[in-house]
Amino acid sequence: MNYNETLEYIASYVWKGSVLGLSRIRDLLEKLGNPQKELKFIHIAGTNGKGSTAAFLSSILKESGYKVGLFTSPYIEVFNERMQIDNENISNEELAEITTYIKPFADALEDHPTEFELNTAICMEYFKRNQCDIVVLEVGMGGELDSTNIIDSPEAAVITAIGLDHTAELGDTIEKIAKTKSGIIKEGCSAVLYKQADSVTDIIRQRCDEVGATLDISEPENVEFIDMDIDGQRFNYPGYETLQIPLIGNYQLENVALALKTVDVMRRRGWDISNEAVKEGLKKTKWPGRFEVVLRDPIFIVDGAHNPHGIRATAKSLKAVFKEQKIVFLFGVMADKDYDDMLDQILPMAQEVNCVTPNNPRALAADKLAEIIRERGVPATPFATIGEAVDSVLEKAKALGISATALGSLYMIGDIKSYIKSKLRH
Repeated sequence: MNYNETLEYIASYVWKGSVLGLSRIRDLLEKLGNPQKELKFIHIAGTNGKGSTAAFLSSILKESGYKVGLFTSPYIEVFNERMQIDNENISNEELAEITTYIKPFADALEDHPTEFELNTAICMEYFKRNQCDIVVLEVGMGGELDSTNIIDSPEAAVITAIGLDHTAELGDTIEKIAKTKSGIIKEGCSAVLYKQADSVTDIIRQRCDEVGATLDISEPENVEFIDMDIDGQRFNYPGYETLQIPLIGNYQLENVALALKTVDVMRRRGWDISNEAVKEGLKKTKWPGRFEVVLRDPIFIVDGAHNPHGIRATAKSLKAVFKEQKIVFLFGVMADKDYDDMLDQILPMAQEVNCVTPNNPRALAADKLAEIIRERGVPATPFATIGEAVDSVLEKAKALGISATALGSLYMIGDIKSYIKSKLRH
């Protein structure tokens, strides 16, 4: 298969959706000779902050001289973003070659794998072929029954902030979701937990006790904020001179605290990570679509926050950067999300809202969203296309001398970025 045929083949498994369970991925990887058994992992689960934490750790480990695999989801602009080595996307040719190799094994299974399981198998084979020293592996959904949990005990099992998301599959309370995500903690690994509610900590601690894993909890209170602008933020942390990250957002400092605690754990396990590697790794971290400034005149920020917990964090960051200034929002959301809560966070800051329908069958229609927002007393306009909504939001922001922000769904961020790039080319 060529690259386009490869993407069509992978997409052909979409109809299966998210089907939790390990039997299919186990069968498929056994047919491939269990490539995952030749790799070492940092396994990351959680509701919010998984991708950013993974990006910090991948960049730090690369600066430490290790060959680092990175598996994340979803992608923002191109599928290849999901599988990286040393922060470089898998090439079209290697993606096609590996998928062509796996295809007959996947097609021969009586119970066909889901799209995410197929992607998991591709990434394991990719990282094995390239002899990665360590793989930073992001869970797709949940933990215990997520296909990435086919791995043996990881070096570190990292649990990020937990909130209410995917409740139909994972449970309707924070505690139920925490229990599901704790399934990535296995005998002999080191667990690292984002500092959060005691009820969550108790569940994670119980899991660690059951399987004989150590537990470290992040210390965000040790992050001493210095300053922040649209190019990033600087802070102090015990044991380091001034650190900086190019990612904006107050919540990123909490993700950094989790990454730094994970570095401590990896050092204890014998990994050679210098302070200079940490400093350079954080400085060079790239994570698109998270409070990312894509234009400066007017300032236009895109952010992939797509649930109440994420939107709350983004709203806090917007207030920190823009103070009392009103913002023109471009907003689109999935119909199965708690969008009322999400709107509670952003509408007090909104000058007005341009509404779009993200490119996903689960999306809430733009006209319905606009109607809901107008009923709350904020001007809102539905748009048929992303391009029209972007043009309008930029025109309004420039005319008013204020900033613009797009958020609500990762599914539309890539389309927005692609449209902006095309505008800049012409």
